[in-house]
Parts: sequence; structure tokens; C-alpha cells
Amino acid sequence: MSVLQLVSIMLGGAFGAIARYLLSNLVYDWLGRSFPYGTLSVNILGSFLMGLLTIFFLQKAHLDPAIRLGVLVGFLGSLTTFSTFSLDTLDLIQEGALWQALINVLGSVIVCVFAVWLGMLAGRHI
Repeated sequence: MSVLQLVSIMLGGAFGAIARYLLSNLVYDWLGRSFPYGTLSVNILGSFLMGLLTIFFLQKAHLDPAIRLGVLVGFLGSLTTFSTFSLDTLDLIQEGALWQALINVLGSVIVCVFAVWLGMLAGRHI
């Protein structure tokens, strides 16, 4: 792995973390904090983009590997928030909100896998 690839991942990660923070807070401002809507939203969006951009980068646009790594590993790796999802789910369980915890788990896993698939379908049709 080259220094350029590592720097690309680092920069992508920084921008992904900022995007996660801003997007999730926009969703929380809109829908409130009674459920981890912000975390779920960025995970669904990130999953869709992972599918879309994987197909786009590998089959449509033959970009430098450093750019692919910066976007897919750096930006999207920081945008999606599995550790935050886990903490949010545990908080719901500890608060006794078991149905909300279950909805969060199912939404984050099933809907995000579906979002990757939709992204890949969209990527194939661009």
C-alpha cells in the first residue's frame, strides 16, 4: 500500500466523519432523539452509496486505486457507524425499549443490506 493510498483513506475518513456528524444531527433535529434515527439514516445512506459506488468504480469509472480507497474505505467507512449503532441499540435495551432495539437491529441489518443491493442495481444502470 502506498503513502498516497493511506493519505487518501485518511482524508476520506475525515470527511466521512464530518458528514456523519452533520447528517445524523440534521435527522435528529428533524425526527427527535427518541430513536436512533440519525445513526440508522446514515447507515442506510452509506450502505446504498457503498453498493452504488462499488459498481461505479469497478465497472464504469476506472479510477486510481487511491481514489477508490479514499471514497469506499475512508469516506464511507467513517460515514457508516456500526459502533454507534451498537451503542444506540445497547442503550435502548438498557432503557427497556426492547421493541425499539429490535427495530433498530432489523432496520440496520436488513434495510442496509437491501440498500447495498439497491445501490449496486443503480450502479449497473448508470
